Amino acid sequence: MLVLLPPSETKATGGDGAPLELERLSHPELNPVRDKLVDALVELASDVPAALAALGLSQRQADEVARNAELRRSPTTPALHRYTGVLYDALDVAGMTGAERSRAAGRLAVASALFGVVGGADPIPAYRLSGGSALPSTGPLGPLWRPALEPVLAGVDDFVVDLRSGPYASLARVPHAVVVRVVTEDGAGRRKAVSHFNKAHKGLLARAIARSRSEPGTVRGLVRLAAAAGLRLEPVTATALDLVVA
Repeated sequence: MLVLLPPSETKATGGDGAPLELERLSHPELNPVRDKLVDALVELASDVPAALAALGLSQRQADEVARNAELRRSPTTPALHRYTGVLYDALDVAGMTGAERSRAAGRLAVASALFGVVGGADPIPAYRLSGGSALPSTGPLGPLWRPALEPVLAGVDDFVVDLRSGPYASLARVPHAVVVRVVTEDGAGRRKAVSHFNKAHKGLLARAIARSRSEPGTVRGLVRLAAAAGLRLEPVTATALDLVVA
């Protein structure tokens, strides 16, 4: 199976891996777009005010621009260790056993504005680029990514579970994926999408998938796996599931 996670704006600094080599990332057919965007971010970083404006950052976040300037020279670390924040705290790769980390690396992938999609073990540097950004030299990311990324994801011959957030889902459609929505339910059975704790519950689901020795290949199998982890996952349609939380 393949689980598509959203990235995070926050990322761990440093790393002990060699500088970025696009050839070491999953799906090398995406490298022409990756290369173009890396060059665009490095070039943009030479004009700090313009970079802050394009990336939607404040002056206090100028260190993010400095990170982008070093994209081709800074150290790398596996993607599941690079991303931080609420979802990745709940995923807690560092707290997994070696076997669980191996399964996480094989089953989990991260949607990325810069790299399209990366495997959990792919070595990447720290960077700043959001799915809704538009760079001066490339324009909006959707028209740039969709022609390259959609065929790659459409060609994944696996059970695909889509946990991406809106800006990243818009970069590429995955028609055969099962989309998970995090919702609450009131006493009358009415459901409402969760915003604040959305990422945490997606992280818990991804953790359950990584820790399970069995690998579900169907919606029914995924629902059973979630239930075993204490998560209430319910089919809504053939390609949509609700993760119901208290």
